[in-house]
Amino acid sequence: MTYLGKRLFDIVGSVFALIAFSPLFILLSMLILITDGRPVFYRQKRIGKGGKTFRIIKFRSMYKDADKILKNNPTIYQKYLENDYKLPEGEDPRITKIGLFLRKTSLDELPQFFNVLKGDMSLVGPRPIVPEELQEYGEKKNKFLLMKPGITGIWQVSGRSELKYPERTEVELKYIQVQSFRFDLRVLFKTVNCVFKRQGAF
Repeated sequence: MTYLGKRLFDIVGSVFALIAFSPLFILLSMLILITDGRPVFYRQKRIGKGGKTFRIIKFRSMYKDADKILKNNPTIYQKYLENDYKLPEGEDPRITKIGLFLRKTSLDELPQFFNVLKGDMSLVGPRPIVPEELQEYGEKKNKFLLMKPGITGIWQVSGRSELKYPERTEVELKYIQVQSFRFDLRVLFKTVNCVFKRQGAF
């Protein structure tokens, strides 16, 4: 797939999704406001194509002082690092009640269509990582940085949260070799199946 072809696919797909899910955006925004106040959205620095950083947008699923909760508890923070920069389901004290639902259903990731529309992300690509994770790719990080991160990708449909480094690295880099319009469509359809099955989503 050419760059222009993939970009056009991303724009059309993200515009369609934003229109189709607009009622859900309103409903989820109201639920977050009612249960835990502002802000509705959560922005975090991630690594994009070429090593350029951008702010990923998600529905806020954590308490406002989530970073303090994590770093002020050495035991939890160590588990977070050892578990590939996340905490096991049910063991994360940062997540709100509505946030747990959002994560289980992957609805917290809907605002990422704005990132795709802006050009920071693609519909399909490697998982957007925090800067600290780049070290996990070692000498292969330059290959990883050739691609825009995606809302979904091979990693998400191959076990999602169950896959860990270095296996995850190999799976992500495989996308460079196999990416095509047909392959992206397959990944998108598989993603829908994973979401409905709630396979590894947290």
